[in-house]
Amino acid sequence: MTPATRVAYIAGAGRSGSTLLAMLLGAIPGCVSIGELRHIWRRGIQLNQLCGCGAPFHECDFWTAVSRRAFGAAPQAFDSAPLLDRITTSSEFVDVLGEIFGELGTSHAFAFAPDRGTPAAGPGLLGADIERSGHAWRLTRVLRGDTSDPRARSPLASPGARIAAGDVLLAVDGRPVGPDGPGPLLTGAAGKPVELTVAPADGSRPRSVPVVPLRSDTRLRYLDWVSANRAQVRELSGGQIGYLHVPDMVSQGWADFHRDLRTEMLSDALIVDVRGNTGGEISELVVEKLARRVIAWDVPSGLIPATYPEDAPRGPVVALADECAGSDGDIVTAAIRLLRLGPVVGARTWGGVIGFDHEHELIDGTQITVPRLSFWLEEYGWGVENHGVDPDVEVIMSPDDWAAGRDTQLETAIRLGLEALQQRPAARPPDPRTRPSRRRPPLPPRA
Repeated sequence: MTPATRVAYIAGAGRSGSTLLAMLLGAIPGCVSIGELRHIWRRGIQLNQLCGCGAPFHECDFWTAVSRRAFGAAPQAFDSAPLLDRITTSSEFVDVLGEIFGELGTSHAFAFAPDRGTPAAGPGLLGADIERSGHAWRLTRVLRGDTSDPRARSPLASPGARIAAGDVLLAVDGRPVGPDGPGPLLTGAAGKPVELTVAPADGSRPRSVPVVPLRSDTRLRYLDWVSANRAQVRELSGGQIGYLHVPDMVSQGWADFHRDLRTEMLSDALIVDVRGNTGGEISELVVEKLARRVIAWDVPSGLIPATYPEDAPRGPVVALADECAGSDGDIVTAAIRLLRLGPVVGARTWGGVIGFDHEHELIDGTQITVPRLSFWLEEYGWGVENHGVDPDVEVIMSPDDWAAGRDTQLETAIRLGLEALQQRPAARPPDPRTRPSRRRPPLPPRA
């Protein structure tokens, strides 16, 4: 027998505070505010009323068909649509919004449930890989971190820690590490000092080490991945090819792009990796840098010559893209191909170039997006949406490649870069010894 549900009916005149009271009650665990769902739904649909055919929402044949299929009623009859009466929670409301948005056939149509408070604290992270070895938990890898980025610090690689792969983690704050590993003992420890008891791999005496766990090690692992890729490119190319990864097309990606731009542009060739690029709005700035061509050299006395324009590729460019590069990641990949900057290696991109400019918040805190910023490209037309950009050289990573840690896409890009260097060598600065003499010519003899 299901327990009885207590229903509270709130009535009030306009601007009397009834909506605010319903929102406050809905934020209490175990309470659900449902009194204005129909009104919220109408507002949600109206924000997405702009149809590509140019007709108003209620007059659009497409939306009329979608409404009848999804809700059993035309848009004008939403107040009596049977599905609306069955919505009882915010998550169900967002689910229905997602279903109707899916009928749009466009990217960037999102619905997000209201924030219901701070999530429970997770375990602090040590920036290391750990596995169970018998009854012990052994560190198999310690990420070294990057001291130039506070978000990429490595707790176990901090000065004086002297913790390395192979060491065994015995205890956290004096509590032994059990069968479930150190995670439960590190819950809520992010940003707070804890004491680890570690048994060194060489069998020496266990020692205590104070560390400060991370709330997230995403940045730490990302920079470690980029560093490993760059090292592989250096090794396999004999130091001839540079490597840059652009994670997104917003401020963070722009900063990461410039982080190593100057040093990587010194190489004879360049690999630009936009795999996993989550999009944004600065692809044209990245493309402008990659499209530069060396037309002159600044040759100061006693200093290293510099290209003009500055930060221009000195030789061939190879791009990497995959199915996780989307939105502005789609666009930058298409631009590289259209401008013939170099071959694109990898997999077809995500295929979502109808963007949105901002989110709309509904009365209960639900947020939705309105995709309305469509994109057209030469040679592609409107075809990138729902298809993506095909690479010039397709390389699909197999499950075996992932399991073995082998990046066949990157290996292919390195090979193509070396082959391109054979056909088009990198630009070289002029020999300073060829500069003409600036001495004044000898005077003619006097008459």
